[in-house]
Amino acid sequence: MGTQTPPQSFSPQKEKDDGGRTQQEKSIDEWLPINSSRKAKWWYSAFHNVTAMVGAGVLGLPYAMSELGWGPGIVVMILSWIITLYTLWQMVEMHEMVPGKRFDRYHELGQHVFGERLGLWIVVPQQLAVEVSLNIIYMVTGGQSLKKFHDVICDGKCSDFKLSYFIMIFASVHFVLSQLPNFNSISAVSLAAAIMSLSYSTIAWGASLDKGKGTDVDYSLRATTTPGKVFDFLGGLGDVAFAYSGHNVVLEIQATIPSTPEKPSKKPMWKGAFVAYVIVAICYFPVAFVGYWAFGSGVDENILMTLSKPKWLIALANMFVVIHVIGSYQVYAMPVFDMIETVLVKKLRFAPSFTLRLIARSVYVAFTMFVGITFPFFGGLLSFFGGLAFAPTTYFLPCIMWLKVYKPKRFGLSWFINWICIVIGVLLLVLGPIGGMRQIILSAKTYKFYQ
Repeated sequence: MGTQTPPQSFSPQKEKDDGGRTQQEKSIDEWLPINSSRKAKWWYSAFHNVTAMVGAGVLGLPYAMSELGWGPGIVVMILSWIITLYTLWQMVEMHEMVPGKRFDRYHELGQHVFGERLGLWIVVPQQLAVEVSLNIIYMVTGGQSLKKFHDVICDGKCSDFKLSYFIMIFASVHFVLSQLPNFNSISAVSLAAAIMSLSYSTIAWGASLDKGKGTDVDYSLRATTTPGKVFDFLGGLGDVAFAYSGHNVVLEIQATIPSTPEKPSKKPMWKGAFVAYVIVAICYFPVAFVGYWAFGSGVDENILMTLSKPKWLIALANMFVVIHVIGSYQVYAMPVFDMIETVLVKKLRFAPSFTLRLIARSVYVAFTMFVGITFPFFGGLLSFFGGLAFAPTTYFLPCIMWLKVYKPKRFGLSWFINWICIVIGVLLLVLGPIGGMRQIILSAKTYKFYQ
């Protein structure tokens, strides 16, 4: 599996390197998944970011459009793309803003800006909420897509299996892949996932375009009552926020790129990130707009569930989704593995070993599988977590850090841009989860556990 050889000794070492670390501390850092390899190229940044960004969220964008309507939907989609590209650039720039130091993890940047203790409490809960919730949602998405593939291929001629079984099949892959030690070791998986995301997004809008606009397509908002329209609108905002979540792993991805004073990592990282965002636009906008144009308010929470013909193409698209979310799960799980292993080794003083990694990561995969099986409310989960956890880390936390560190001129262009992003992000934080929670409550009324 390419696992790294753990440090053989866990006894204190007195020798210190240039960074003030003992040999023991250095060996532990080199064992942890984020720090262990810095050999990535700019294109690694591109496909890691595509894999991180384009995921379950893109399949829910036509549904979000049906909650927002044409005008607001287009504005929210484009504005979100611009704002999140800007905040992504900020994070890439801040990775090495202190000469000779790299902020390899989101919380390390937060600690530099807000202080050791406060920065940890501001960033880590939000980042964990994003990454763990995404892994749970990817469990659900992977299981749903496997079930859809099975149903389309069988065409009613096979036994009907519960969704729970398909989620367990999907999870079984991650019990193996989770043992890959670091970001560079999952590069092939991530590249395959990025290709798949572009492929199934193209199938989603291409099949919708081929089907064309039906005679009974209705573009009125899904809800008929005023409260329903308001809650759906808020849920739509959360759905869109969910679609832009790559910021939570961007510093960890950048940490894998080599850096020198002459060739800082921000140049190849930004090149890859910008290419990724172009691909994101190619995936997101056609799926959202063409999908909504073809099905209107009748589109499902996952557009591939709405499409039924041609069967072979829809089956293929669902298998592409499965392969993609396998990669996405691993990209978002890697920083979580890093946090877990850091606590186990540095705080609880466990010796770094393959056994420790095997147990810790397997327990985490089992946990996300169990929660995914228990609460597979796909649409509600998107909008709830999209507003609650994704808005801060993606839309406005980088701006707050930028203002605090660089202190741009008051009422200047940079100051205004950052405050606009902060206001929009806070609105998403407050409003998005309301609509998502309502969807979860409505789904729970008719839901049977472990269906």
